[in-house]
Amino acid sequence: MAKAKAPRRPLESCTIKHINKTINAGDCVLMRPADQSNPQYVARIERIDADARGGNVKVLARWYYRPEESIGGRRQFHGSKELFLSDHYDVQSPDTIEGKCTVHSFKSYTKLDSVVNDDFFCRFEYNSSTGAFNPDRVAVYCKCEMPYNPDDLMVQCEDCSDWFHPACIEMTAEEAKILDHFFCETCSSSGQKKLQNSHAASRPSDTKVFPIPRSSIHFRWMQNDAGGDKKVHKRWHFSQDTQLDSFSHC
Repeated sequence: MAKAKAPRRPLESCTIKHINKTINAGDCVLMRPADQSNPQYVARIERIDADARGGNVKVLARWYYRPEESIGGRRQFHGSKELFLSDHYDVQSPDTIEGKCTVHSFKSYTKLDSVVNDDFFCRFEYNSSTGAFNPDRVAVYCKCEMPYNPDDLMVQCEDCSDWFHPACIEMTAEEAKILDHFFCETCSSSGQKKLQNSHAASRPSDTKVFPIPRSSIHFRWMQNDAGGDKKVHKRWHFSQDTQLDSFSHC
């Protein structure tokens, strides 16, 4: 008769001596890849447990996939720091943990003042067997009707509030950054009239500000109606839904 397996007891945390860090269940961590030429794996620690004597500590890791590790591969709208929370779990030794990191929600990531190496974001869960995403629809914007990439510079129409890539409106990024006002092709006539009326009434107008690419780690500032400083962040909510499968060749 086989000997019964000794029960393991859960731990709230464990200390990783080689990095001098305490890891708790729910933390996101960087883990050593089998091939050292690959980037570190990213995982969320779901559980920590040990044997009855408190030894042989193990962690249950739920893996984040990078876009290039998914069945569909990396697409044009995927951000450089984007990850997918997968349904892939493994029991690992704490010795494979090389550091802590933060995986933000998409909305929270777009509001960061700066992004460091250990910052990532996640907007999809990923089924590693079927390649399916949850949610399976993603909002689109601009004339190109592409999903949002938080690394990209965009400009906002002051009339309809839609957002556009400079290249899609025949403008360079440098030109976009110095604009005071922008009206899209659809709103151009009505927008110019509003601007003229505003100037005629000698009312102070808002300076249009455009998000700077995330890689540059800073934002431009604008003056709000009250004359104080107001920070403008990237748009994260779009106006139209499109199935992800539509972008399989992007």
